[in-house]
Amino acid sequence: MAKNEVTAAEAAAPKNNDADGSEQMNPWPVPKFHFKVTFGNVGVIDFQEVSGLDSEYDLIEYRAGTWQPWSTVKQPGLMKFSDVTFKKGMFKTDTTLFDYFMSVQMNVVERQQVTIELLDEAGATLFIWTLRNAWPLKVTSTDMNAQNSEIAIEEIVLAHEGLSMAQGS
Repeated sequence: MAKNEVTAAEAAAPKNNDADGSEQMNPWPVPKFHFKVTFGNVGVIDFQEVSGLDSEYDLIEYRAGTWQPWSTVKQPGLMKFSDVTFKKGMFKTDTTLFDYFMSVQMNVVERQQVTIELLDEAGATLFIWTLRNAWPLKVTSTDMNAQNSEIAIEEIVLAHEGLSMAQGS
């Protein structure tokens, strides 16, 4: 092999010269493990996990009988939002989630604004998701297994009527 020739492995290798860690991607993507959840009147609740922060449009398809491409025209319909699931550890004197769920009565529910803030290492808000008119749809107490060494986890699922996202200050 000649002095200036490059092997296939060398050609395929990344060109960022990061063998010593001196050249790293900047800025780094945001980690997702530091966050704060606030339930309207209830206040801040420490959760282990939040999932379901998504929305989508219904798809409307239309085709006129004389349309030659033999396919439908697609357009966005109504926006819909997924239910959001919150999970947290259970504590001896804390029945907040169950009490909140039990506050729902037939056709009577107190809808609340819920915020989920993604925080940086100093606790400043990077992003904030807001659920509009949220209310408890389902509560699940922990499962129990005498053969597992795990923390008791409870979960609450909230229905809501709108999701917005904004950057923090």
